[in-house]
Amino acid sequence: MAERTEFPFTVRVVENFFIPLPDGIRLAARGWFPEGAGPVPAILEYLPYRKRDGTRPRDQGLHHYLAGHGYACIRLDIRGTGDSEGLIDDEYTVREQLDGCDAIAWLAAQEWCDGQVAMIGISWGGFNGLQIAARQPPALKTIITVGSTDDRYATDIHWVGGCLSKDNFDWSSTMFAHNDLPPDPEVVGAVWRGMWRARVTHNEPWIINWLNHQRRDDYWKQGSVCEDVSKIKVPVYAVSGWADNYSEAVPRLLAGLSVPRLGLIGPWAHSYPHDVAVEPAIGWLQEVLRWCNHWMKGRDTGIMQEPMLRAWMQDSVPPQICYAARPGRWVGEAHWPSPRIVSEKLFLNAGGGLAKSSVNGVVSICSPLWVGIAAGEVGRYGGDAEWPPDQREDDGGSLVFISEPLTERVEILGAPTVTLAFASDKPQALVCVRLNDVAPDGRSTRVTYGLLNLTHRNSHEVPEPLVPGQRAQAVVEMDDIAHAFPPGHRIAVSISTTYWPVAWPSPELATVTVLCGETALSLPVRPPNPDDASLRDFDPPEMAPLPPVTRHEVEQTHPRRVVRDLLSGKMTVDFPRWTYSKHIHDINQTQRSTAFARYEIIDGDPLSATLITEYDVEMVRPDATITHRSTGRLSCDATHFIIEMDLRIGENGKTVFERQWHEAIARDMV
Repeated sequence: MAERTEFPFTVRVVENFFIPLPDGIRLAARGWFPEGAGPVPAILEYLPYRKRDGTRPRDQGLHHYLAGHGYACIRLDIRGTGDSEGLIDDEYTVREQLDGCDAIAWLAAQEWCDGQVAMIGISWGGFNGLQIAARQPPALKTIITVGSTDDRYATDIHWVGGCLSKDNFDWSSTMFAHNDLPPDPEVVGAVWRGMWRARVTHNEPWIINWLNHQRRDDYWKQGSVCEDVSKIKVPVYAVSGWADNYSEAVPRLLAGLSVPRLGLIGPWAHSYPHDVAVEPAIGWLQEVLRWCNHWMKGRDTGIMQEPMLRAWMQDSVPPQICYAARPGRWVGEAHWPSPRIVSEKLFLNAGGGLAKSSVNGVVSICSPLWVGIAAGEVGRYGGDAEWPPDQREDDGGSLVFISEPLTERVEILGAPTVTLAFASDKPQALVCVRLNDVAPDGRSTRVTYGLLNLTHRNSHEVPEPLVPGQRAQAVVEMDDIAHAFPPGHRIAVSISTTYWPVAWPSPELATVTVLCGETALSLPVRPPNPDDASLRDFDPPEMAPLPPVTRHEVEQTHPRRVVRDLLSGKMTVDFPRWTYSKHIHDINQTQRSTAFARYEIIDGDPLSATLITEYDVEMVRPDATITHRSTGRLSCDATHFIIEMDLRIGENGKTVFERQWHEAIARDMV
């Protein structure tokens, strides 16, 4: 990626200034200002990830670039994080949203601002952009939301399809290690130690709260803009990648919003589209300028004459763990939902066929707990992505329905669904449904998948136990995807009753009986469109130069691996987390971290499911060395989830704070 050094405006960087809130709390901001531009629109990014020492390199590359083109850019620490005053209680709170509205009003009133503010952000910053837009602060004119979701319950890291997601406790441990880090005395002065002590004593594992809300109740509805998307009155640019678990929010927003809107989905993971691990990258900052120049400066950039949705149609690839690039092409749809997309129905038939005509019968499955241990993870922990390997292993513990070889290319764009007619022998069960692309040599690539806790078949708000042996129906929606099945390949649907560790298993191993011929796949088939060939090419990716950072090699204490003990049946799945060592030269700080998440289970025993997390963080500053060590453990029995956390905080080699937690929270049909 090119680093641009020349801009229309010279940029003045203000390392820190404070935005006062009505209750007296001050939020810490870093600013980039175009000199000589006069009053200009402001672009706000609002995050808890520490502007001073956390997202510093990324912030510089993005905000300096936009400021150099005539915008005042602000990177703001959320209350209780980074150098901001106050305390943070949870993610996406009402307090956070109201603070954001107050900050927007303050920015709009400054002499360097022309009264207009936009919000930009990926992940957390994409979430709160949507949430604050729904609160309609007058000065907010548009938002650009990347890698976010409109639904905090079912399509975030918590209760995917009503199942306990593997990322729920994992992410809680990540934020637990983050939330008690101190502000910088170079910014806040001598009060830093008092602020730090307040954070440490206030810090709680958020998983306790999350597990106390296992249904889609008011806790999750707050901040889920899908509850009433009409509250968003400003133009929305929604962006994600197919290798990011949040990609399905883009089509939903396009379908639900009534304001001017555009969607963009590339092959990327959880990253801004100009700085990617999965090519092709695009000149996305140029697209941001086209969007903001149109909506905030009244310039005709042509962006609103382009298709409502641009998506990367992914070509078929052999299964592998990592792809540096995904072959394909850009396609466009003028409207979404697109009237061009055709729903093609294929029946899951007795004998394992997948066809347009139905063949009745019944077939049952009780999947072993090793189904899913190599499923990988995509997107949520940064720009890297990991795909699952060949699906034939997981298929060995699943029901598989497969089509005849295709006679012509079939492209899909949207969310495939399976309408499942079934019965269960237990009152609780889950299913994982995978859509696979099977090559002529038998290799099987996972295209997309969906999870559903079958007690949530009618509602995430009011789950209902299954009546053993009684017929029921459920619709399993898979993640949106764009994929091209080539001629000679076959389309396959695989159904399993486990998918560990992606989904926490039901208390008992359930046998699910599928009523073949009544169960069907709906594929969103996209016919060819000659207009795709005339789509405007994206510019090459570029950003502003990054600040000097020296990165040191760090050995992974728990590298990515899967271990199976065939004698005991114990399976261990390790995911490395924030493991790095870096020196940030312009603020003279060294930061080190080692962390991992370990998932353990014994085949045949769903109550053996255990997740262990460990975080060691060290901040070396001229005045002090600060350390955080936390360990966490999530386990279960038939009736409860069990949370154990241990925290130790150090300063200059001495322990200054310790605390432990042990909580048992009743399972609620999960």
